[in-house]
Amino acid sequence: MSEKSSDILETFENDFPDREYLIEINCPEFTSVCPKTGQPDFGTLTFSYVPDRKCVELKSLKIYLQRFRDQGIFYENVTNRILDDFVAAVKPRQVTLVASFSPRGGISSDITCSYSQENSGN
Repeated sequence: MSEKSSDILETFENDFPDREYLIEINCPEFTSVCPKTGQPDFGTLTFSYVPDRKCVELKSLKIYLQRFRDQGIFYENVTNRILDDFVAAVKPRQVTLVASFSPRGGISSDITCSYSQENSGN
């Protein structure tokens, strides 16, 4: 990934910045690659965020997520990287990302990470 990942995520102005409301985005076709086995990992990503001044543009989010399709990266790392890039681009009041990965070898994983402006000092 040569281009700065968060630069791929486009945003648009939130017309209701004084109202607190929740946006939930489901991405059921996320794929990456296991760095140990080289096997594909399949998962569903669910973003739940309260916007501040900006909202994420969905096509850019789709293109951003597709960049992980051939990347060898652990579940925990990819989930936290996506959250960091989302926060850098969108600057939400708060966001939780849940990454639910399909079973492999009889084991499935759910990774949940969160960010809040209140706790970040921003």
